[in-house]
Amino acid sequence: MKQSEHFTFASEAEVEDIGGGLKRQMLGYNHELMAVKIYFDKGAIGYNHAHRHSQVSYVVEGEFHFNIDGVTKILKPGDSCFIPPHTDHGATCPTGGVLIDTFSPAREDFIEDDK
Repeated sequence: MKQSEHFTFASEAEVEDIGGGLKRQMLGYNHELMAVKIYFDKGAIGYNHAHRHSQVSYVVEGEFHFNIDGVTKILKPGDSCFIPPHTDHGATCPTGGVLIDTFSPAREDFIEDDK
């Protein structure tokens, strides 16, 4: 896996429409770590799923209803959550909002060039 440039400028980084009212902007990564900005439209759902990566999600704006391993909590700006590897999780965003998701190791499936 390649790595990102040392600096990422929001005005220049591609915002990819991933469907369902979600958009993704890569912030920085190498094979060990990845940070991604996720934009949720009002009412968008990040459907429950699991993956091999550790994940921390930080709420930048909006209200998110996070379900982690069958437990749902409401997170607001400044709140965060940790999702261990192989743990079922998802989120809904009734207000519209923005998350910063970090993954370790990096999500290879998010990098088009390496597929």
